Amino acid sequence: MITRRSLLALSAAVFGSPVVSFATDASDPLPSWTNGTAKQAILAFVTRVTTEQGADFVPTAERIATFDNDGTLWAEQPYYFQLAFAFDRIKAMAPQHPEWKDHEPFKALLQNDKAAFASSGESGLLEVVAATHAGMTTDEFTDAVRDWMATARHPRFGRPYNQLTYQPMLELLGYLRANGFKTFIVSGGGVEFMRPWVEKAYGIPPEQVVGSSGVVKFETDATGKPRLIKLTQVEFVDDGPGKPVGINRFIGRRPIFAFGNSDGDLEMLQWTVAGAGPRFAGLVHHTDAEREYAYDRQSKIGKLDKALDAAAAGGWTVVDMKNDWSRIFTE
Repeated sequence: MITRRSLLALSAAVFGSPVVSFATDASDPLPSWTNGTAKQAILAFVTRVTTEQGADFVPTAERIATFDNDGTLWAEQPYYFQLAFAFDRIKAMAPQHPEWKDHEPFKALLQNDKAAFASSGESGLLEVVAATHAGMTTDEFTDAVRDWMATARHPRFGRPYNQLTYQPMLELLGYLRANGFKTFIVSGGGVEFMRPWVEKAYGIPPEQVVGSSGVVKFETDATGKPRLIKLTQVEFVDDGPGKPVGINRFIGRRPIFAFGNSDGDLEMLQWTVAGAGPRFAGLVHHTDAEREYAYDRQSKIGKLDKALDAAAAGGWTVVDMKNDWSRIFTE
């Protein structure tokens, strides 16, 4: 089985969006949220920290909000979308590599045999990552991601992957920014996989994206033009305990508001609520098999187990997707 951590550690090394309006309605800044406890908790917290004469007022510079990406801002099933990108890259490159049809793990991917690919384990994943991304410039990788976003379709919904963003979370991002928050993505996904499209999708600029990363080397080509080359070595894995480390390293302020959806976000949420003053920790609980997916403790993708227990013990806000969201995806 390919685990979340092994995928991130290996793919990070070498790993047109719809234009979304983020304007908020003062009468109801979160229209896709039902009027339940989750919505009220968010509204109450923002009111508390932005009321200048209040005891819990937080200066604008300290209003840092961090969000996981996979399963928090967009869907992540039936497998992480960055992995779907890698699979599709293999198929696109196959005509230049006829030997792949007889060589695992490429043979399994070309035959759409995900079980056989999974049996190849981390070594198979490493081989796929090296074959599809090693030696590529950062500009070439950006172009590849953008081309894939424009053409690839989700196997269940038949929509571009970047149209599987959650409308309620887009409203939340806009609401926070309208109230002086600075919003960041802190994700286990590859930082260079996210940066080409997240600004249009979420309104979050690339410099506010913290993710897993691989070693990049500066060099000049035959004409003397400088370029950055992606190598296969892992530099940083921004998952689990790596998330608070990444926040400290790349943001420099502890967030007062954080949202995730899985055990990979647990340490980020713990780090957030451990600070002084008012704090908000939220989890998206995937409970809607009809409109999206239903999964938690037993899932191989986006497992939510220890973090769900921590939320109950700590009084964190848990968003029940089925009941708290009147709408799931952005149109």
